[in-house]
Amino acid sequence: MMNQILRDIRTRIAMIIGFGKTALSEDSGNTQKVQYHNNMEVRDGTIRYTDFGFSSSLPAGSDVLIAYLNGNRSNAIIFASNHPSSRHQNLKSGESVLYNQWGLHILMTEEGIVIEAKDKEVTVNNAKKVTVNASTEILLNTPVLKVTGNIIDNCEGNKSTLKALRDSYNKHNHAVKNVQSGGSSVTSESIKEKV
Repeated sequence: MMNQILRDIRTRIAMIIGFGKTALSEDSGNTQKVQYHNNMEVRDGTIRYTDFGFSSSLPAGSDVLIAYLNGNRSNAIIFASNHPSSRHQNLKSGESVLYNQWGLHILMTEEGIVIEAKDKEVTVNNAKKVTVNASTEILLNTPVLKVTGNIIDNCEGNKSTLKALRDSYNKHNHAVKNVQSGGSSVTSESIKEKV
């Protein structure tokens, strides 16, 4: 009797942790559910736990570590995962990276932060105000900079927009003095190339 109990305990301990590969991932509910397979079984609807504030949907073929609560294989949870072909490699000690299957990533190093968009669009939505604090300068390497609204430079002391200054410049002309005899003056032609 005691030997049977010890055998059962050993079996349950041996079955507490397992390894598998994902086939499908379903992410519409309060918890993500994954189908995995290993050399013993194919199991669907297994809950995958992730850290608060971070979520991902595992690509097919991802490696997963599975915990079987009380050694019971019908009571499994996935608690760790890795997708070897997507994993960002060669990080230095202390560095972190947030990445996806297609190579887009945010890399945080001791020297700074790099966002790699791989020629995809980057969008910031629904921000009431965006403030960028840079101690020396901001450089935008782009052939075209588009702004849908007004631009105010030296905004702490200047209230005029660049559009207002441009409109004022485009409308102005100069008096040309002393081109005729006497004290008359003539108005110059309007500028030919507007800004």
